[in-house]
Amino acid sequence: MIRNPVLPGFNPDPSFLRVGEDYYLATSTFEWYPGVCIYHSRDLVNWDLVARPLNRAALLDMRGNPDSCGIWAPCLSHDGEKFWLVYTDVKRFDGSFKDAHSYITCCESVDGEWSDPWYVNSSGFDPSLFHDDDGRKWFVNMRWNHRPKGYNPAHAAFDGILLQEWSPERGLIGEVTNIYAGTDRGLTEAPHLFKRDGYYYLTTAEGGTGYDHAVTMSRARDIRGPYEDHPAKHVISAKGSDHRIQRTGHGQYVETHWGEHYHSFLMGRPLWKDGKPYCPLGRETGLEKVVWKDGWLWLEQGGMLAREVVPSPVDVEPRAREAVKRTLGGALPPEFQWLRTPETERIFREDEHALTLIGRESIGSWFEQSLVARRQEDHVYTAETTVEFAPETYQQSAGLTTYYNRFKFHACLVSHEEGIGRVLHIYSCLGDPDGALTWHGDPIAIGDGPVDLRVTVDGTTQQFWIKRSDWEKVGPELDATLVSDEGGRGEHGSFTGAFVGMVCMDITGQAREARFTRFDYVPRSGDSG
Repeated sequence: MIRNPVLPGFNPDPSFLRVGEDYYLATSTFEWYPGVCIYHSRDLVNWDLVARPLNRAALLDMRGNPDSCGIWAPCLSHDGEKFWLVYTDVKRFDGSFKDAHSYITCCESVDGEWSDPWYVNSSGFDPSLFHDDDGRKWFVNMRWNHRPKGYNPAHAAFDGILLQEWSPERGLIGEVTNIYAGTDRGLTEAPHLFKRDGYYYLTTAEGGTGYDHAVTMSRARDIRGPYEDHPAKHVISAKGSDHRIQRTGHGQYVETHWGEHYHSFLMGRPLWKDGKPYCPLGRETGLEKVVWKDGWLWLEQGGMLAREVVPSPVDVEPRAREAVKRTLGGALPPEFQWLRTPETERIFREDEHALTLIGRESIGSWFEQSLVARRQEDHVYTAETTVEFAPETYQQSAGLTTYYNRFKFHACLVSHEEGIGRVLHIYSCLGDPDGALTWHGDPIAIGDGPVDLRVTVDGTTQQFWIKRSDWEKVGPELDATLVSDEGGRGEHGSFTGAFVGMVCMDITGQAREARFTRFDYVPRSGDSG
């Protein structure tokens, strides 16, 4: 059986692809480096990370990108010879403009070295590439409108879906056609084209990526339109329901090699606090089985609500959620990422017996910060690390953080205070748009030597710990809903997910180093996330 989400934790905007009997999901990574996560499966049930292709400066450099910018909605495709990846690097979040630059790269193998990119355009975001059966390639993206009026009266900024032919030799070719305005749900984005029985089908995401989200479908005999809407307009949506799976939308259709049909979608699993929903795991990836009826796709079970458990063609159970305990040193474990920069030698070093973080700018920097972290994939978990760090000033600190972005995090850090010596500082940024810190108590004196730190997260709450003779709590119980999509500015104000990881800062500019020798991530036994 398929159990949703198939990709737990921050894995949004799933591009879905079949090549022979191999299946791939490519998801957005926003400001986290390297860019784009590509997962592989042979059974649609269990998925493994096989590539993060945007892994060098020629392909991606996000230094200076604001939070929730960077890589939006990649599209992974295959033309029978090569894999093709289309992606946008968004450089602005707030205000009327987006400054979104779209590129294409290719590779013969999904886990190989991807080509230097072709720049395509900057008219919008969520691009994709469709390979027609006559060999022509078509580039589509939504167009961003900064004027008061636009193509779609429901939301002027989302100004329709643009289509233009593209080739690697000539770039964009011929006229640009606005092929689809969207439905009255508005916020029309994430176009994907496929062809079946003489029709070109266009799926889009509508309603925004919050609780009104939907997968919308239309079709046309000519690739340039006109496109007619699905009889129900939308194929997948949880709008207005109390379903456990919410925010469903933004996905892609695949016909399997055994002749059945599935659609990917992003989703959220909210927790509730004070009557409000929060998704600390961010936008995750799910799959649903779909069927064809009268030339249109419908969910197999009817309606628009995606199921938590979906039939699969093979008698395979999803892998159990297990502890991941890493002794650090040598190659960085594959679950970890960092922020924005391709120049890793500036922020960390993979020594033989430790991961050494090189103190750079603050935890709030958009340029160069030494923060290496992994996704939170479970609603209940424990994370632990051991840090060796000898700060000489309060401007040097290193330790453990639960992190969403520079406005939303909690941190428990080894630092220094005059007259005390080495201490723990515990503070948060509680969604303050100015980045102001909230301090949790006075500095806690600690001795010399390695420091064992722990954080326990239980749904909507979290607690930091230190190990002396035994584990003891430090600081107050903290609000874990802060580290969620809906924390701070709300559901449309940030688009990644909760991370937990290691950080080192030296805002003196002297690059003080911290050695981290282990990192454990332990889901609660039996917790489905």
